[in-house]
Amino acid sequence: MSFYVFGLQNIPYIKEGDNLANLIYEAATSENINFEEKDIIVITQKIVSKAEGRIIKLYDVEPSDFAMQIGKDMEKDPRLVEIVLRESSRIIRMKGNALIVETRHGFVCANAGVDYSNVEQGYVTLLPIDPDKSAKNIRKQLMALTGKNLAVIVTDTWGRAWRLGQVDYAIGVAGMLAFKDYRGETDYTGRELHVTNMCIADELAGAAELVKGKLSGVPVVIIRGYDYPEGEGAASNIIRPLSEDLFR
Repeated sequence: MSFYVFGLQNIPYIKEGDNLANLIYEAATSENINFEEKDIIVITQKIVSKAEGRIIKLYDVEPSDFAMQIGKDMEKDPRLVEIVLRESSRIIRMKGNALIVETRHGFVCANAGVDYSNVEQGYVTLLPIDPDKSAKNIRKQLMALTGKNLAVIVTDTWGRAWRLGQVDYAIGVAGMLAFKDYRGETDYTGRELHVTNMCIADELAGAAELVKGKLSGVPVVIIRGYDYPEGEGAASNIIRPLSEDLFR
C-alpha cells in the first residue's frame, strides 16, 4: 500500500466566523488540486478554534485564588492557569511546569489544550467545544462543494506519558472509523490476533504533521490513497474509559 500526503499552501490567516470548508476548497482550486473520492482532509485544531471564536484575551481573565497559587507554585501565568481550570473537568498531575488535566471532552493533556502559539500577542486559543461535531460540519460542507466522499480529521499536538517529544493526535473525526480492527484475523503464521486494534486516526494525524510542521504555515493537509474503513467514527471513541485506565 502507498498513499500521498500533501499540504494546501494558500490557506489565509483565519479569523472568527470564517468558513473553513469554503477556504479549503478555494485554496485547493487556486493550487489546481481536484478532490478525489476518499481523500482525507486533516486540519490543525488552531484554525478550527479560531474560526469558531474559541479565543480568549488574557487581560480579560481574573484568576481565582486557586489559580494564583498554582501559578506561583508552577511559575505559570495565573490567568493562563485560570483558563486551563475552566476548560478542565479535573487535574490529573501537577509536577514541575507540567499541568496535566482531563478536559471537558475527556482528553488527558497538558494545559487542557490552551495554547499561545500562532495567535495574536495577549491571546490564547482553546480546543473546539465539540471537535467531532466540527469535523462533521466541515466534512458535510466540503462534500457539498466537491461532490466527493471525504473524511475529515481535526488534530492537536500533545506530549506522551511514556515517551519524550510530541506528536499530533486526532481530536475530531468524521467520515471514517478511528480504528482498523485486526482482532479475529490471522497473522502470516496463522495465529489469531486478539488485541491488535490500530488507531489509524492518530497515525494519519501524525503522518499529516510531517507535512504541516509547526513553522510552515500549512494548517491543512490532504491524504490521498489510504483505504480507510468508512463509517460513523469519532475521536471520542479513542478515549480510554476510566474503568479500563490503569493510571488514573
